[in-house]
Amino acid sequence: MTLRLPDADGGLRTYEPRTEPLALTTGAPFTSRTVYSAAHVVADPFADVSPDSPAAVDWDATLAFRRHLWSHGLGVAEAMDTAQRGMGLEWAGAAELIRRSAAEAKAVGGRIACGVGTDQLTAGSTLAEVRVAYEEQLALVEASGARSILMASRALAAAATGPEDYLDVYGHLLRQSAEPVILHWLGPMFDPALEGYWGSCDLDAATDTFLEVIAAHPDKVEGIKVSLLDAGREIDIRRRLPQGVRCYTGDDFNYPELIAGDEKGFSHALLGIFDPLGPLAAEAVRVLDTGNVTGFRELLDPTVELSRHLFQTPTRFYKTGVVFLAWLAGHQSHFTMVGGLQSARSLPHFARAYELADGLGLFPDPKLAEERMRNLLALYGVSQ
Repeated sequence: MTLRLPDADGGLRTYEPRTEPLALTTGAPFTSRTVYSAAHVVADPFADVSPDSPAAVDWDATLAFRRHLWSHGLGVAEAMDTAQRGMGLEWAGAAELIRRSAAEAKAVGGRIACGVGTDQLTAGSTLAEVRVAYEEQLALVEASGARSILMASRALAAAATGPEDYLDVYGHLLRQSAEPVILHWLGPMFDPALEGYWGSCDLDAATDTFLEVIAAHPDKVEGIKVSLLDAGREIDIRRRLPQGVRCYTGDDFNYPELIAGDEKGFSHALLGIFDPLGPLAAEAVRVLDTGNVTGFRELLDPTVELSRHLFQTPTRFYKTGVVFLAWLAGHQSHFTMVGGLQSARSLPHFARAYELADGLGLFPDPKLAEERMRNLLALYGVSQ
């Protein structure tokens, strides 16, 4: 059987789906790298909601997907950008997600870290209100028993007048955190409201402020996650970190080379692309655990084309492709997203994502993926 897939030029091309998935199994815990997948949420397709309504989450399917990631040895980075924080998932929903996922992690022995932000705030918040909002979320994550990830804050970006405000707010939070945290620098390609984070649009100046925060509190920073899609800058930051502070790559364009590293070090990983790539990424890291860098790159390098496709501009809509692939892979019964975000990408985009993922062997049941893709094409009026 073949599929007629639309292309970016408005035409149709013929594609022959593969019939066998890549043979991937669960295995031993990783020994050379710590790896988190930033996981998506599964919407409740039967909830009578609008894009402006609070998120309606299918908790059973959402937690089942996290168990899938844990079964392959991956950690879960919860309530992050991939879970649609600020793009459909409001703070009340994120808080419930953190509580439920942290409890599930304890039950199955899974690694989990959760996002701490300020998304309960409205526009025009003061720096004092930003600190209080961060404190509220930090307390909830710490009470859940999960590691905290201090995410970039739209409210802080709007309220801060310069680097000193970032130094003050982050210093306050780090001094009171019960355990070391992961600091997250999310670039404006993921969220335009974060332009000028750390007090400057000059990335060199912003980097200096970011590193100043860490240098002042190295015992309270377990690691950093850098999501700037700039491999050279990440490597520079990585080499300037205090001893013992980890770098978790958030670069969905250059992750194989950054995780493999060089003679001066390497990055761990906290990646949205490891949501759809979970089992394959886990297999690659286990190969790396043996010291086989070539084998690691042979497995992971071919996935970069898919990742760059999903994260193409506007990058913030990559979540749509992530959830689309989870539906094709059988991890959920529908392609509905909180906030109606399933409409954020075009049919040619979906077709190319399917083709690339199928070529990699990512679908456990290729026939199911083909049937679902065929149904989506029919819904858009593409006859076969």
